[in-house]
Amino acid sequence: MVESNQASAMVVVWLLRAGWIAATLPIVIASVPSSKFSAFHDLVLWFGRRGKTMESSSKKLSVPQKLFCHFYILAVIWTTFLLVATWLYAYKTAPIVSEPVLYSSIASQLTGVSHELSVHKSHLSLRGYKYGIWKSVFLLFLMETQVLRRLFEGIYVFKYSPSARMHIVGYLTGLFFYTAAPLSLCSTYALEVFEFVTNMSAEFVVKGKDRMQVTEYDLWGHLNPLIHLKWYVWIGAAFFSWGWIHQRRCHAILGSLRENNQKVNDYTIPHGDWFEYVSSPHYLAEIVMYGGLVIASGFSDITVWLLFGFVVANLSFTAAETHRWYIRKFDSYPRNRCAIIPFVY
Repeated sequence: MVESNQASAMVVVWLLRAGWIAATLPIVIASVPSSKFSAFHDLVLWFGRRGKTMESSSKKLSVPQKLFCHFYILAVIWTTFLLVATWLYAYKTAPIVSEPVLYSSIASQLTGVSHELSVHKSHLSLRGYKYGIWKSVFLLFLMETQVLRRLFEGIYVFKYSPSARMHIVGYLTGLFFYTAAPLSLCSTYALEVFEFVTNMSAEFVVKGKDRMQVTEYDLWGHLNPLIHLKWYVWIGAAFFSWGWIHQRRCHAILGSLRENNQKVNDYTIPHGDWFEYVSSPHYLAEIVMYGGLVIASGFSDITVWLLFGFVVANLSFTAAETHRWYIRKFDSYPRNRCAIIPFVY
């Protein structure tokens, strides 16, 4: 049974990895600076155009750009579910406690050194398993802070032009991203978490609320394991927070450019914060945030690496097109600005 569950969990992990590779590879190929790929480049660009970069003649198979809010509504609901479910699962089944030192000494005296080594090995394996679950909880918590802010900005900060559109492929890609990204942060334990939630729900239906076992809420018990996460998790959180703060600032700048609703179809050159260095600093900030997730994961989760690779490829490709649009649109556009990486690209 255990081996079956492990095999099913690996299927989920590999499906996610295959999804990220399939989504990233076309963008990487389209980014190759060769005339052989120019037609493919234009095709990918056509799928990804939205808002100001979408020409009026290429709005077939498009939807209003204000549907961006769908991404964040989905993201908030899905990420919140994963966070609460994984956090509850971790609290109920994987409390991080120090094992009594006396146990190993007694075991070695009674059963020999070989048993002591096996107990030590299984102990380390169990501790690593528990730690991985709590690390997933922390990564989901960081993602939750991101999607909640993006939903708020989608409703209150951005004022999309009524004529702004995005290609249906870009819309579907956004839905895929905000489904797969949170799941990638806890993919190793996802099936176990779903099984745990299903069993709890079934128990609730069978026994009813009055007959369910009532346990006193322990706030410290829910938070204490997070405090004991390793140093690299907190460095990753610091990078994530740095990008989070700058993306909020850059989005506020973009939103302020359209405070006058009578000029929603006009575009002006944004200034301030990272806009002084690159044309798409909000994309740069997002890359910094997902880089923070890679650091917080301990650099060891391939699925998180592939998620980060998609973010870098997708946003760099889009930023390059946005940069070219700014240069074509404004004769006075600052020539010292790069597309997305200061002083480099």
